[in-house]
Amino acid sequence: MSVLSALMRHSAGRIGLVIIVIFTIAAILGLLGLTPHDPLAQDRLARLQPPGGAYLMGTDLFGRDILSRLMVGIGQSFVVALLSVGLATLVGTILGLTAAWFGGLWDGVAMRTMDVLLAFPAILLALLIVAILEAGMTTSIIAIAVVYTPIFTRVARGPALSLKTRSFVDAARTFGSSRLYILSRHLLGNLVAPLTVQVTLALAWALLTEAALSFLGLGTQPPNPSLGLMLSDSRNLMEMAPWMLIFPAAVIMLAVLGFNLLGDALRDIADPKSRRALT
Repeated sequence: MSVLSALMRHSAGRIGLVIIVIFTIAAILGLLGLTPHDPLAQDRLARLQPPGGAYLMGTDLFGRDILSRLMVGIGQSFVVALLSVGLATLVGTILGLTAAWFGGLWDGVAMRTMDVLLAFPAILLALLIVAILEAGMTTSIIAIAVVYTPIFTRVARGPALSLKTRSFVDAARTFGSSRLYILSRHLLGNLVAPLTVQVTLALAWALLTEAALSFLGLGTQPPNPSLGLMLSDSRNLMEMAPWMLIFPAAVIMLAVLGFNLLGDALRDIADPKSRRALT
């Protein structure tokens, strides 16, 4: 049974997949500039227009179309989340596999370093990194990647410690397979399922972290649209223009919900008992 077919059989997975596909299409259209209006164009005569008419989700204090800014903001958030989680997955998996394989001093140094990073609350560690570097999208990607690298390191190291003692690894050594081949083919090949589940769940938290950094003015910088920045701009106008708060908040909530539902479904599919129940 293919993963897509299993997701469509899973009620939560089906909902999560639909949400993510819709947001992905909106993000692609936003990044390609295919938005109803120019997300940066200001129209003083259309300031704080309620939803409806030419502006389906209304306008902000500067007369900018909120729907267009949301589409671009979703794209910006997805790019940051994908790049940061991808970087964390790459670095964390390499660290976890090599720590499990070589052990000894390298294992001790790598894992104690990860323990130090895990001792910090995620958002505080991200704020610390952004404070050291300058605010911006690139810094957000680096900060989020550093925050989530220890998680992927532990996800990779635990199973790898067990896998390296299995008979098929001993057989590969006997036949003269290189370390790189064994690590990539036998160890990494058996870690695809747990890493995929962790990537999906990490994307949800990365979206929240990126929105929090932008809300504090440390992520994507104006005038570029960002979900966190749009929430920040709405703070003083919640009573006068509640749509400025409602729509970005709803997008963040639904995106996080979609990735969480997708991650939960993938975890169920990866579990043999749950997989049998879906067939």
